[in-house]
This record gives sequence, structure tokens and C-alpha cells, in this order.
Amino acid sequence: MNSHSQNRSQRVDFSLFADDVNQAVRVLRQGGVILYPTDTIWGLGCDPTNAEAVNKIYEIKHRPQCKSLLLLTDSPARLPFIVDVPDISYQLIEVADKPLTIIYPNARGLAPKVAADDNSVGIRVTSEPFSRTLCQRFGRPIVSTSANVSGEPSPAFFNQISDEIKGAVDFIVSYRQDDTTPRHPSSIIALDMKNQFKIIR
Repeated sequence: MNSHSQNRSQRVDFSLFADDVNQAVRVLRQGGVILYPTDTIWGLGCDPTNAEAVNKIYEIKHRPQCKSLLLLTDSPARLPFIVDVPDISYQLIEVADKPLTIIYPNARGLAPKVAADDNSVGIRVTSEPFSRTLCQRFGRPIVSTSANVSGEPSPAFFNQISDEIKGAVDFIVSYRQDDTTPRHPSSIIALDMKNQFKIIR
């Protein structure tokens, strides 16, 4: 079993972040934006089907509207509901030994600007305990974009997130704010329905 699979199967004390998850889910369902820890760096999150929430993330980040957003989900089983899923993607997710974002074709049911102009969207199946539980409780994928103003360095840790970002969101997760474990952006590959892929990062 690879390390990614081991992380998925590990048991984590839900009580460590139960209140955070409950509050974050409530904010997401109300169309708000959260600041939360992921399997890579801290991210800004919202409901990807809510156009107003998506627009707020673009405003917070001063992000060019031509740039699409990444989604996090807790299980590969959710993928077919929002994208076309090449067969090989399940194998890639299973054997990945570090966070892997896959760009899938033919996104559907998402708010404008979440997917790229060609209607593709990047999705990562997270095994990190908090973000995985959050996606499970929310019941659908969640937007995850780095918690920084576009063009500025992505914060590796919570204490590197600017006051501008913190002051603009609707809820800040307390869990892992003191965590300084080194984390890095995910690998990114694009897949088509012929199982052909392109390495982006």
C-alpha cells in the first residue's frame, strides 16, 4: 500500500475539528467563502455551483476572470457527477504518492468561471483529514484556490496569509493554524477520454 492510500485509511479524531467542519459547512451552504487547510497549502473555498460565492473568491483574490478554479473532493465516486472520467484516472488516483490534481473534460453543473474556456476543470481527491471530512459533510466538491492575492506568493502556512485575505472571508478554520509541516502544491496532469495525458506540473 502506498503512502497516499495509507493516509486515506488512517483514523483521525474527528473531535479535533468537528466544530470547524460544522461551521464551515453552514457557511458554504449559505454561499459564503471559507479559509481552510487542504492537503497542500491553505485555500479559499466555496460552493462551486454558487455563482455569487465564486465571484466573491475572484474579488478577494483580484484574480483574472480568465483563470479557472480547482476543486477538492473526498472520493473518486463523486467525479462522474461533474465531469467525464477517463478510465485511467482511477488508477492514477490510487497509485499517487502525493497530491495529484487531474484536469478532466466536459465539466457540468458548475457556476460560470469555475471551469476553463474549454469546459475542463481540475479536481483533486484529498486524503487530508480536515478537507476530506469537509467535502464528505458538504456532499459535493469544494472550490480550493490558494489563499493569496493573485500574483503574490502562495502562503505555505497560516501565519503567512495576509490580513487582507483573512478579513475578506466569511469563516476561518482554526484547525491546523499552528501547523508548520512542509507542504507543496500538487502535481497537475490533463487527461482526455482517450486516456492520453499531458503533464502540466
